[in-house]
Amino acid sequence: MKGFLAVTSYRLLSFIARLLPQRFGNSIFRFFGKIAGRLNKDRRKMVEKHLRRTKSTELDVQEMEKSIDEVFSSYATYWFQSFRLPGMTSEQILKDFDYEGESYLAEALDAEVGPIMAMPHLGGWEWSAFWITKVRGITLNAVVEPLEPPEVFEWFKKFRSSLGMKVIPLGASAGSEVINALKSKEMVVLLCDRHVGGGGVEVEFFGEKTLLPAGPATLALRTGAPLCPAAVYIQGNGVYGVLRPLLKVERQGRLRDDVQRITQELAYEFETLIRKAPEQWHLLQPNWPSDTL
Repeated sequence: MKGFLAVTSYRLLSFIARLLPQRFGNSIFRFFGKIAGRLNKDRRKMVEKHLRRTKSTELDVQEMEKSIDEVFSSYATYWFQSFRLPGMTSEQILKDFDYEGESYLAEALDAEVGPIMAMPHLGGWEWSAFWITKVRGITLNAVVEPLEPPEVFEWFKKFRSSLGMKVIPLGASAGSEVINALKSKEMVVLLCDRHVGGGGVEVEFFGEKTLLPAGPATLALRTGAPLCPAAVYIQGNGVYGVLRPLLKVERQGRLRDDVQRITQELAYEFETLIRKAPEQWHLLQPNWPSDTL
């Protein structure tokens, strides 16, 4: 029953998002996103902790409250935009999508194996995935965290498949599926700014030690896949993508040490990308050991 109700809610929200005029619909979603954030005190406190790490200046109480509200409003915009994607044409996608780093994308696509796009949970990544598949005609695989209940995960799997993605659930077989995709010169997207199980690597992230996934560095070292840090920011009615220079992936010593070194470099790249729009970092869970104290 819980799974049925959750899936029904997502279907209803998806229908409403496509039915409403864009500007009005976005305003409605943002309003309820802000309200939801104010009602969820625990997540609000967690967002405050993350903002204190990512903002370059100290905020007073009023400024912090405004920034926290914006995180939840931005998260609602992410859902609003994502729910509207299946009904959009290539022309509509192009109209409100722009990006920088074409040379890095070309370099990544020119390799003998497919590229790994390493991204934080920032802005609206699904928009860029739709652009990659629908406009650029590139096969894209997205590794996603399984959701509970299973009915919800299946709904999201079908939803993302409708955007042209191949969905790979994070699990025991994910590594081999990703390697096969890369060897077939397909693109792989890894959202890897938080550790959710499996192999983790200790890094310094926003000045504090934590774990990040070892997967991106390990896969790049083992396959020779280009590793490109990237982010997609919500901008007006659309998004703006940023691709950073490809990370230098090569063996310099023990595999374990190389994975740690490359993951640390990726963490620094994520810091740069997140600091451009801290309120668009949709990280609502603990991500550092001190978050659970």
